[in-house]
Amino acid sequence: MPTTTRAAVMYAPHQPWEITELQLDDPRDQEVLVRWEVSGMCHSDDHIRTGDARNRFPIVGGHEGAGVVEAVGEHTTRVKVGDRIVASFIPACGVCRWCSTGHQNVCDRGLYAGTGQLQDGTFRFHEDGEDLGALCTLGTFAERSVISEYSAVKLPDDIPFEVAALVGCGVPTGWGSAVYAAGVRAGETVVIYGSGGVGSNAVQGAAYAGAKNVVVVDPVPFKLEMAKAFGATHTFTDPNEAWEFVNETTWGELAEHAIITVGVNTERVVTDAINITGKTGKVTITAIGKADEKQVQVNGGTLVGYTRQVQGALFGNCNPLVDIPRLLGLYQAGELKLDELITNRYRLEELNQGYQDMNDGKNIRGIILHDHTGTGA
Repeated sequence: MPTTTRAAVMYAPHQPWEITELQLDDPRDQEVLVRWEVSGMCHSDDHIRTGDARNRFPIVGGHEGAGVVEAVGEHTTRVKVGDRIVASFIPACGVCRWCSTGHQNVCDRGLYAGTGQLQDGTFRFHEDGEDLGALCTLGTFAERSVISEYSAVKLPDDIPFEVAALVGCGVPTGWGSAVYAAGVRAGETVVIYGSGGVGSNAVQGAAYAGAKNVVVVDPVPFKLEMAKAFGATHTFTDPNEAWEFVNETTWGELAEHAIITVGVNTERVVTDAINITGKTGKVTITAIGKADEKQVQVNGGTLVGYTRQVQGALFGNCNPLVDIPRLLGLYQAGELKLDELITNRYRLEELNQGYQDMNDGKNIRGIILHDHTGTGA
């Protein structure tokens, strides 16, 4: 039977997150009810508040999460009641054209990511008769939500919920942007613009792939200090100084790769990234910018003459059913830093403060610890 749950809702752009109680439907065919234990606070959720991203409103936020399956709908096979899971912010059905050709990051089941319906086109959250969407069909800023089984990846018992939540979005998005999308190879020079929750993992990915120079550009000194802990070899607050360094250290050949993971992408950042790459250089854009502005404005000759490439990357080109377990395995082996990504922990009621801290440059990644006291948990 339907239940109720506390959730953080965005009712319109430029408004704060509001904590309210919603009605939640039972899981339907191939759906599961999840009690979220931890939710990551990704910058993408803040793009909803600022209006940078186009979404349906009202919407329950949150697309990084880890928790426990409490109920399952008919014909559910991937998980069962009691399973610990991490949510993949892009569902992966495994059988559509994209999944079957190794592109689970663009699975057809991701159709409703911005509007928040489940796979049958209907909603599970309601308030006074109004339907509410769930960001990326997850809504991990709720204490409980109903998600597709295609968004659920089993979590080993010895992985803490706190770090597991981050492997549903920020970690693979950054790590994969370097390892898969850019294709960084040993000995190369990589420049990463922005070292927050995604950029820090792009640093880890570039270092893991064997880059000789992992150069990070970010205006926030705290983030640059943290970038060194994740494998950055050189850091700069000024992009022009970064260019001078790369030009000198590569004897004028410039970088093989530039990866853009800033909080809000701009034309200036893209131009800097293109200019810092040399012949056959590749620019990988993971960050998103304002929906009503163009960020990629470049003379074609600068691409043709150097045979440069500019590409976008979603989920770091990761395949969640494979790469979420793979990254957790690297964490268990001590080859991937996850605990160090967590800067601050918040209660659901502190969500707006957490995002203020992020925008003030105080967080690499903040997380929400759900308190189920008095909710039947």
